Amino acid sequence: MGCTSCGTPQGCGSKGNCGTGSCNKMSSFDWLSHLGVDDAFTTDIVEVSFKDGASKGFYHAPPNLGVYTGDYVAVETSNGYNVGCISLSGELVLLQLKKKNVKEAKVTESVLRKANDRDLEKMHEARRNEIQALTTARAIARTNHMAMKVSDVEFQGDGRKATIYYTADNRIDFRQLVRQFSHQLRVKIEMRQIGPRQESGRLGGIGSCGRELCCSTWLSDFQSVNTAAARYQNIAINQSKLSGQCGRLKCCLNYELNTYMEALEAFPDKADKLRTEAGTGQLVKTDIFKGLMYYTYRENRGLLFPLPVDKVHEILALNREGKKPADLQSFQQAVDTRDDFVYEDVTGAVELPAEKRKRGTRSKKSGNRRKKASGTPKAQGGGTHEPNDKPRRKKRSRNRRKPRPGDNGKKE
Repeated sequence: MGCTSCGTPQGCGSKGNCGTGSCNKMSSFDWLSHLGVDDAFTTDIVEVSFKDGASKGFYHAPPNLGVYTGDYVAVETSNGYNVGCISLSGELVLLQLKKKNVKEAKVTESVLRKANDRDLEKMHEARRNEIQALTTARAIARTNHMAMKVSDVEFQGDGRKATIYYTADNRIDFRQLVRQFSHQLRVKIEMRQIGPRQESGRLGGIGSCGRELCCSTWLSDFQSVNTAAARYQNIAINQSKLSGQCGRLKCCLNYELNTYMEALEAFPDKADKLRTEAGTGQLVKTDIFKGLMYYTYRENRGLLFPLPVDKVHEILALNREGKKPADLQSFQQAVDTRDDFVYEDVTGAVELPAEKRKRGTRSKKSGNRRKKASGTPKAQGGGTHEPNDKPRRKKRSRNRRKPRPGDNGKKE
């Protein structure tokens, strides 16, 4: 949900960072927010979200409090109070109660007051302590060799109670474990077991599609998913590609399953083989969207014939009567072989101008030095200057030796 279609009246304050998902986990869109009218308050029940939508609850809000959607409130609990944000109010709460299958008579807890600065400070301090508490809880579970995985720790708004969420394959006796948790964290401990999909929903993440996980943004009811959903949609059975972040089959496999089931009703059953005079046709693949079934001959598998569904029904009817058509080619549908993209060879069509190199500028001082070094010897000799002429060096005599102390400078 982006900022252009946000249902929060005063805005979420994320400055556009919720473009790929939502400004709040498991957020509910307010379809009446753009009308600019006050809520009719058909009911005093409000929906309160805790820890950015990780958990929600329904509470009675007294009319004299004057709380609205988006306000932080303190609600009563069995042990102290908790601080959360009102996510829904008014008529939308009744629809949410109906969706969650919760009766109004079962809502017994109430909103105490609008959260003040002290309540918000305690809530933020409790959120900061959750990271260290999660590390401590995992270390204690590993020390006691418990076959469980501690997924998340959620503190109450007043910091008096902590709920530890864990996943385990078997039943665990954690009575001694709760004592150690309570001794280390110094709060009341509640253990709550969740499934792998609920764990992914609480932790969040990015799916293979590049978007936030459905279970952490909007999906709340988890339906069973099996590999038959992938087979109906002609998806290859690859466990690594069909599994989500939770290690289970992706929930999105069920999103379009009903559409595929309705489309497959028009396709014939037991149509793997078609008998013709030219040979037996074998079904290779089925294109559900185009309504085509591709067949090939057993004797010549290089030829592929796309047949419409109605033509396949016609051939099957002839086979049941004991008749065989001449071949499959007379029933095939003309396939559009037109290229969507036409590429042209533009080699040599575009000529780039030749790059002109700039001649380097020489400094006047370096030029004068060269003129002096080359022109002075020739000027003294009176000859013409040639580029390869170099001044000759005077050869030293090899027989010359240094004078000794006994010598008087005379040669013998």
